[in-house]
Amino acid sequence: MKLKNNIYYLLLILAAGMGCISPPEDFPTVPQIEFNTMEFVQTPGADSLILSIQFRDAEGDLGLNARDIFPPFNELNYITDASGNFITYSNRPEDAPDFNNRDWVIFPLINNVEIPDTLWVSENPDHYNIFVDFFIKRGGNYTEFDWSAPPYFTTFDGRFPRMLEEERPRSIEGQIRYSMLSLGWNSIFRTDTIRLEIQIQDRALNRSNVVSSPDFTLSQIER
Repeated sequence: MKLKNNIYYLLLILAAGMGCISPPEDFPTVPQIEFNTMEFVQTPGADSLILSIQFRDAEGDLGLNARDIFPPFNELNYITDASGNFITYSNRPEDAPDFNNRDWVIFPLINNVEIPDTLWVSENPDHYNIFVDFFIKRGGNYTEFDWSAPPYFTTFDGRFPRMLEEERPRSIEGQIRYSMLSLGWNSIFRTDTIRLEIQIQDRALNRSNVVSSPDFTLSQIER
């Protein structure tokens, strides 16, 4: 995703590993996770902030593939007026946001038909299955860093692929490594003390418990 100030590009990549050696039958229906590690890797290109969590799930319905784009996993919701018409940028109400690449979509494709206009949208949180919130610690207090606000208009929530291709329920456990790429980690956070909160969701839309990373600075976890 391109940031509005044209300084950074933010991309999400991930890798998921899974081990399923006779897990017990009393695994939770709601996914259960534990924090594992955080790493910061600098490269000549985009730098990586990599988190790792352990998971357990009774049904094994974790992960979303590229074909999982229909409700309830659609990416966007199109905002309509009282008559059910799409709200365009040219006829936006007073409470609509200014143009940005998160709240407005140009020439969207809806039901395989291109709409020749700019439409007001909202992100569907169920499009994602891993949720990452950032907090900065200053003076002993934590303040959430809002990626959705100007000038970023983005998110580090994302998707990891299906653990099992078949739909047959099956208890699974393993590890997810989730890598967030940016050219801006150092310039945004510098020497700040940061904490992350992480949660995952299964395809039945059950959200796991929330786990927190320990406090860290980028230099402390650099690999």
